[in-house]
Amino acid sequence: MHYFTPKRCATSNKIMYHDKAQAQRAADQSLIERGAELWVYRCEYCGCWHLTHRDPQSSYRHVQLNQQLKPHSRKKGYKPRRK
Repeated sequence: MHYFTPKRCATSNKIMYHDKAQAQRAADQSLIERGAELWVYRCEYCGCWHLTHRDPQSSYRHVQLNQQLKPHSRKKGYKPRRK
């Protein structure tokens, strides 16, 4: 028996969809079959469309001007101080 193997992006290893409508149909099918809500986005590397589980509206954190995010220590056992 022969199964269809979809083409995958060389950079992200995600399934490549040629147009947005095809990717949206796959996202809708995933919601029906598995209950997983997925979003569609265009890949900046391959130019095809991919699916993601992260909401593109909330995935970016807004940082005010002249403020930076403080780096967290990666030391083993590090606990941040309580304020």
